[in-house]
Amino acid sequence: MATETSITRQAPYIEALGQQYGQDLTALTAKKMPTAGYAPTVAGQDQAQLDAYTRATTAGQGIGAYQPYLTQAGAYQTQAAGLTGPGAGTGTGSIASYMSPYQQQVINETLQQYDTQAQKGMTGIGLQAAKSGNLGGGREGVMRSEYQTQSDMNRAMLNAQLLQQGYGQAKQARQQDFTGIQQLANNQMQMAQAEQAFQGQDISRLGSAGAIQQAQTQATLDAQREANRMAAYDPYERLGYMGAGLGNILGGMGGQYQTTVTPNQSALQQAVGLLGTGIGAYKTFNT
Repeated sequence: MATETSITRQAPYIEALGQQYGQDLTALTAKKMPTAGYAPTVAGQDQAQLDAYTRATTAGQGIGAYQPYLTQAGAYQTQAAGLTGPGAGTGTGSIASYMSPYQQQVINETLQQYDTQAQKGMTGIGLQAAKSGNLGGGREGVMRSEYQTQSDMNRAMLNAQLLQQGYGQAKQARQQDFTGIQQLANNQMQMAQAEQAFQGQDISRLGSAGAIQQAQTQATLDAQREANRMAAYDPYERLGYMGAGLGNILGGMGGQYQTTVTPNQSALQQAVGLLGTGIGAYKTFNT
């Protein structure tokens, strides 16, 4: 008895595609994926950012750039503090230290001129007494005494006025110095603030400019990484498209060729066949 085997095959060009797909898939997956080419990369700091950081963290520039001005302002404040007391004594900052060194000479000269004028007045009293016939009398003595008393009072008042005038001028000069020193201290404070503000603006602008450049560099790195990834995955994507296409073709088409194979009979099979044929003929003949 013959055995038949039926083989269903696809069209030759489909079989060729399938064979090519299998070869390509095997070869491609045997390769190591070049992941280093599209690994994430972080852009380094731009030079402007580095400069901003250096200035911000360097003593005397970003950090403590205002310190020299504050130090000078403190020195002025200390100097001004020495001018806020009552001003007693003769040390630095006292009222006496602001007195004119020639004040006593001026006072002495003024009093000397006063005494000269006063002496003329005393002479005048003698002349009046002589004219009135009271020269050397008691009336002249009273007049001289009253004149001298009044002259001494006037002299003392003049001396006090001169001293008070010198004191007032010294006090005013001291106050002017205090105000001027305070203004110098305030100016130093303003300069400290301005220095800090200008340094801060420069650092901020450097940092902002550097951030823009860093972002641009990062965008370039990201674009290059994506290009590398696309290049690495391109063979896989093309092979995937090929596989998807083959699947669509195979899913919509049945077998195109059928082959029937009848194998040759063995000697036993031939003998059995002949025996069967003979038996059939014998039954027919005896009927």
